[in-house]
Amino acid sequence: MTSTVDASNAAAASYFHAADYVVFGIMLLLSAGIGLFYGIRSRRQRLYMANDYLMAGRQMSFGPVSLSLIASFMSSVTILGVPAEYYIYGTMFSWYGMVYLYLPLIIVGLFIPVFYDLEITSTYEYLERRFNRVTRLCVTCLYLILSLLYGGVVTYGPALALSNVTGLNLWGSILCTGTVCIFYTVLGGLKAVIWTDVLQSVLMLSGFFIVIIQGSLNLGGFSNVLQLAADGGRMDFIHFELDPRIRHTFWTINIGGTILWLSIFGVNQSQVQRYLSCKTKRHANISALISGVGLIFILLLAGMTGLTIYATYKDCDPIKKGLIDKPDELFPYIIMDIVGHLHGVPGLFVAAVYSSSLSTISSGINAMACVALEDFIRPVTDWRELTYTRVSRLLVLIFGLLYIATAYLASVIGGLIRMAYGIHGMLGGPITAVFILGMMTTWVNAKGVLCGLLAGIMSNVWLFLGKTSYPPSPEYQRALPTYTNSCSSSLQPTPIPSTQQNYQNVSFESTSNQWDDAYWNSNVTEVVPTIQTDRPPIAELYAISYLYVIAFGFFTTLIVSMIVSAFTGNNKEKPSEELLAPCLRHHKVLDDTSAEVTQSKLKADGIERSGSWFQPDRYSVHLKDKDQILQGEGAFPSNDAPLLSDENRVAGLNEDLHSDSSL
Repeated sequence: MTSTVDASNAAAASYFHAADYVVFGIMLLLSAGIGLFYGIRSRRQRLYMANDYLMAGRQMSFGPVSLSLIASFMSSVTILGVPAEYYIYGTMFSWYGMVYLYLPLIIVGLFIPVFYDLEITSTYEYLERRFNRVTRLCVTCLYLILSLLYGGVVTYGPALALSNVTGLNLWGSILCTGTVCIFYTVLGGLKAVIWTDVLQSVLMLSGFFIVIIQGSLNLGGFSNVLQLAADGGRMDFIHFELDPRIRHTFWTINIGGTILWLSIFGVNQSQVQRYLSCKTKRHANISALISGVGLIFILLLAGMTGLTIYATYKDCDPIKKGLIDKPDELFPYIIMDIVGHLHGVPGLFVAAVYSSSLSTISSGINAMACVALEDFIRPVTDWRELTYTRVSRLLVLIFGLLYIATAYLASVIGGLIRMAYGIHGMLGGPITAVFILGMMTTWVNAKGVLCGLLAGIMSNVWLFLGKTSYPPSPEYQRALPTYTNSCSSSLQPTPIPSTQQNYQNVSFESTSNQWDDAYWNSNVTEVVPTIQTDRPPIAELYAISYLYVIAFGFFTTLIVSMIVSAFTGNNKEKPSEELLAPCLRHHKVLDDTSAEVTQSKLKADGIERSGSWFQPDRYSVHLKDKDQILQGEGAFPSNDAPLLSDENRVAGLNEDLHSDSSL
């Protein structure tokens, strides 16, 4: 089938009618409304605890949390990038489904028990308890840099792709969505983030279904889509080669992909924060398991979408024809092509893509505010909880504005996009290794992990720079051929409006998590670096798959940490049981049931424990303090006290709370 769209931006923009803007606007209003609702609700209930704002009071159930986790996976990179992956490289990416199958089991068996039993707020608080404060602050700083760069790029990249195809104003849409996102996150905190993710996850699925259903109807059914994809070589699952230079094989995806996604779903603050917002460990475990099933479902839909796009344009590649600039524009292009005449449908798709950006931004700025407060501010202050909550809101606002500023930098500094994904790849593996060492060993010490972290990052920097200097040969990338022999002569290359001329060579990396070597060969796009013919032998090492780069940093950190620890006397004292993985514990840590029993006993003794924060054996509240809190003294002004729950007041003023949360 040949594309039926006149691909000029002016013509494409004509498909974006008032109905599309209305649909897009409704999505933004609903998102803002959720934040406003939870902001008003918290004010009426006098929920002034930073715990309520940043951790949703630790009372969320697994339903919304699991949908929020799925929505965070469906970033704009996934929505725009994964279909392009299938279009250009075929179905090898489907092996990620195996990773998503056992990834939740690792998270449930290793990370959630440790984080939940410690009842921490910042993920990196674990590193101070297990090693020392220097380790905690180092990793926290790395996380803030990583999150800021990634969030800015994810904000800018999809907006650029959509503006080129739909004619939607680039900076108008960025500022509009950024403002709405900051608004509802500042007002509603993590509750607003989670519930808007639920709404946005439904919208995000709509784009996949639109293309799959309408594209299949145009081609006579999805069975014909599969047949056309098979004829074009896209149905290809059999790559078990051990050559590490091949971009995607069974081994690269299952080894490197596991480490990659553990760094995201296992130890990343924005994900762990959702687990810890659950009211019980059981709910946290269920949310992780459901999210794994959801990831497989999203991967299936994205793959079907990519194959549908290929079947539609198998004889008229829009990229080679010059109708679009890069693979990220394939998805919005086909939307404008096959359903652009249905007013409101393109608006629904645009709302879906921007929903993915909203999900990424809101979770990112909330998580950054949380670690900034818990890791840098709370340990050196002794303010009342109302002040901490206000500071949290201010931090959310600041980080939201920084996201928009980073998006602007990405628009004027093309290399920033690749740098952002490169930094993500360089840091993810070493940081994950530090957590694994803390939970799975008792003898590795702080000196060891700091040296290992530095070695892992430096090794990845070296590989990243090498891959930049010596891009991998196309034979290792294995981009599949596309054709233009059936393109209509009426189709002309897309002219770029003068307002976007400076952005035409900025490429938003095209496949999921592409901080890799996504160099499309000359048959696919024209932004490919020239492959040098006089390549030194070391260039073959630089050609390893991007997933092995992450694995290289991970294993370098593990090995160096253990060696340095052995030479520096190992750990002097065995870590506390709750700092270790469940398989290494000799004594059972209190579960949800035993915690409830202890809670009842404490109440019988006239003491109430905040189930959101501390374990019974570390909790102590003097009755004198409790009486002061109930009378409105200390935590809040007296006019606020009567409407605040006893449990939250106790947690808010308790001196043990301040000392423990500062760890």
